[in-house]
Amino acid sequence: MTPEHAPSSGPTPGGQGMSRLNPNALPVADAARVLTRLGGKPVTEAMLRADIDTGAPTNADASMNLVHYAAWLVKEMSAGGD
Repeated sequence: MTPEHAPSSGPTPGGQGMSRLNPNALPVADAARVLTRLGGKPVTEAMLRADIDTGAPTNADASMNLVHYAAWLVKEMSAGGD
């Protein structure tokens, strides 16, 4: 398994294998890896943190919900943002 496909967190409750990535609550580093893999263009953690600094939504634990982030990007694009 390549690093891009590896789950970010440790064993699941009960100690059976690795947990799966949750697109509703991804750490920023994992979100960058997933978006790079799916989008075909590099997305860095720094890029996501810059978006967060300008208003991109995050969860209470500072993780990212990819659906909410995508909606925010669409809103920003329609408003003429970069």
